[in-house]
Amino acid sequence: MEQVTQKKLALFAGRTSRELAESVAAELGIELGESNIAEFANGEIHCRFSTSVRGSDVFILNTHSAWEDGSINDSLIEHLVMVDAAKRASAKRITVVAPFYGYGRQDRKAAGREPITAKLIANMFKAAGASRLVSIDLHSGQIQGFFDGPVDHLTAMPVLVDYLKALGTEDLVVVSPDAGRVKVAERYANQLGASLAIVHKRRVADKKNVVEAKDVVGDVAGKTCVLIDDMIDTGGTICAAAEQLVEKGAKSVFAATTHPVLSGPAVDRLKNSSIEKVIVTDTLPLGPEKRFDKLVVLSIGSILARAIQAVFMDTTVSEIFDGNNQM
Repeated sequence: MEQVTQKKLALFAGRTSRELAESVAAELGIELGESNIAEFANGEIHCRFSTSVRGSDVFILNTHSAWEDGSINDSLIEHLVMVDAAKRASAKRITVVAPFYGYGRQDRKAAGREPITAKLIANMFKAAGASRLVSIDLHSGQIQGFFDGPVDHLTAMPVLVDYLKALGTEDLVVVSPDAGRVKVAERYANQLGASLAIVHKRRVADKKNVVEAKDVVGDVAGKTCVLIDDMIDTGGTICAAAEQLVEKGAKSVFAATTHPVLSGPAVDRLKNSSIEKVIVTDTLPLGPEKRFDKLVVLSIGSILARAIQAVFMDTTVSEIFDGNNQM
């Protein structure tokens, strides 16, 4: 007996990414599946999909972030629980979609007796039953090698570049806030036809999230500067870099980043900084307490939808970015 099976795509979301997932589902022209996430009295997380996923190509979207009802660790465990539920419900293939990959900064041993937690997270998703990983602007390219399976590393560059081009500025300088982001900043500079500058910074020994900006390499005097980074956490790096640019004569300073983590003093720092606009994407949930006048939020829903469609149809993902998503 010969039977022709029809591929089925199913998309589910965790609680930190519900709004983003709904925009992705709309782009795909499908309904977002119901995950029925609940918590027991002691905080344990439970999931039960409302519809059958047997034989389906299942995409489970959740960003690893704190939100009003939980911590980054809650969102991470929730993601793992959803993957396990799909595996036990006989999904044909399970793709983890993590717009912001948790613990991505712990990608190496910088000192003795430290973990490589980014690798641990990848191992956990594999053990839970994930076949593939999709993420956006990983903190470092090497994380792609941590997951034992295909990894689609997307970038928010298309939406950020479109916004920056709309500024209509001819004297644009793309600035890397540190040496580690130079390659990424160079890609933005090429896309924008802009020149490149680098802020040299030094982290204060034995103090997390404390940064000193030291000097600027490149001509920024009288120019419109755009600081490019993968994330803004406490805002120390980006604000210190902005002050250096202003001291060197920059006409105006913008910041463009994919992931608006905005922890602790970040909002106040950015409000009081010399940065004119902080341009971010919706990879992370932004509650009212993280919204301020300078903030511009762009959607990456269309990029995620195109990537999910390409994975589902077994076509190439890198064509979406003309190969510029490779780090």
